[in-house]
Amino acid sequence: MKYEAVIGLEVHAQVRTESKMFCGCPNKYGCEPNTNVCPVCMGYPGVLPVPNREAIRKTMIAGLLTECTIAKFSKFDRKSYFYPDMPKNYQISQYDLPFCVGGRIRVSGIGFSGEEMADKYIGITRIHLEEDVAKLTHFHGASGVDYNRAGVPLMETVSEPDMRSADEAYAYLTKLREIFVYGGVGDCDMEKGQMRCDVNISLRPVGRIEFGTKIELKNLNSFRAVHRAIEYEIWRQAEILDAGGTIRQETRGWNDDSGESYLMRTKEQAHDYRYFPDPDLTPVVTTDEEIEALRRTLPEMPEAMRGRFVEQYGLTAYDAEVLTQDRELAKYFEAVAVKVKTPKVAANWINSELLRELGSDGLAGCRISAEDFAGLLNLVEDNTISGRTGKEVFSEMLATGKSAKSIVDAKGLAQVSDSGAIEKVVDEALAANQKQVGQYLAGNENVLMYLVGQVMKLSRGKANPKLVLELLKSKLAK
Repeated sequence: MKYEAVIGLEVHAQVRTESKMFCGCPNKYGCEPNTNVCPVCMGYPGVLPVPNREAIRKTMIAGLLTECTIAKFSKFDRKSYFYPDMPKNYQISQYDLPFCVGGRIRVSGIGFSGEEMADKYIGITRIHLEEDVAKLTHFHGASGVDYNRAGVPLMETVSEPDMRSADEAYAYLTKLREIFVYGGVGDCDMEKGQMRCDVNISLRPVGRIEFGTKIELKNLNSFRAVHRAIEYEIWRQAEILDAGGTIRQETRGWNDDSGESYLMRTKEQAHDYRYFPDPDLTPVVTTDEEIEALRRTLPEMPEAMRGRFVEQYGLTAYDAEVLTQDRELAKYFEAVAVKVKTPKVAANWINSELLRELGSDGLAGCRISAEDFAGLLNLVEDNTISGRTGKEVFSEMLATGKSAKSIVDAKGLAQVSDSGAIEKVVDEALAANQKQVGQYLAGNENVLMYLVGQVMKLSRGKANPKLVLELLKSKLAK
């Protein structure tokens, strides 16, 4: 490879809170435009901001989860710029004293391209807290501004330029989102604009220490778009360098439909935002005791949970990976696992039957409680019902919200395990299938499962299959 990519990411993630960062307006997505606004977030003269304590707490939790040092003294600053999305003409942000500095996260596993990645730590320069800006919508000949988002608490996580490929950047983003969601910091739904990412990327000849000229990529609205944009930009810059050209410092947008980046503006020098401490907000002082109290509240992270699921419940690494993709799903599994005989069976049912049926609402739209799900699996495991009947009962539980036992009792679906009653059906099946009996006695053992099927058909699926098989073998051996 002739060139090496140097990649850093700036990730903005909205913090999940009831109200905005500096006022009491609801922090809620999907409302009518310009309804969640007040004089504070609209920047009216004479108003005073009040910091959201919960947003600060969750930002510090994000820092602890990413191995950052939490600042004992921090402050808010004014970042001055003039644009329709910021009604005050400045943004309350943090400049030189952010809440979190000097962290890292580990990435590994299979990359977006399907190739194995070696374990690697990606450094985090800082995580600071600011207020989000309004949402601009551009129409033909005009633009609309929705200030509902203006003032929503927003964390910016700035990575070190430690990534060298699109796969590493994708893995970093995925891991960062996983940490924030599991930590209860934010929902990080990119489709709702709750998580946004800018990419800084440059190329340098392999072996050189100095960085190349940096390009900033914007308008990346999915993890897949980030991966595609980085791969394209690596190719584009390499083409220019191979042709003897030079890279200009630019801000470029990304067109996901065409799969190309495009010039937005050139950067000849850094923009002067004229940062200065916000005079309306006092510094934030945090003690060692408060930081340790926060540390004690940290939830278990997916990586640790996967290892525990394998060790404690006897799951495969694959099953544990699937179950921990979503925190609520992991909690649901564990609530089922502690109530069944074989947790591996619970994992199999959840990963296959349940995940196939869940809609866009996920577990929130599921009508089967963990207790009822465990009840169904226990009926299958103790042979009260067959696995096939269990799947039919499961479908009705999803549709009605009823328990498995009530459905089985109401429809008389319990298996017959009385050997005397089953023996009569076995005799009937053997008498009706003399040709197959002769084939079995002649050495064709594959016919045995056909005979099992005939018994199950005659018993309308109620006979215990294991007992049926034992009785058939016993009778055919005589």
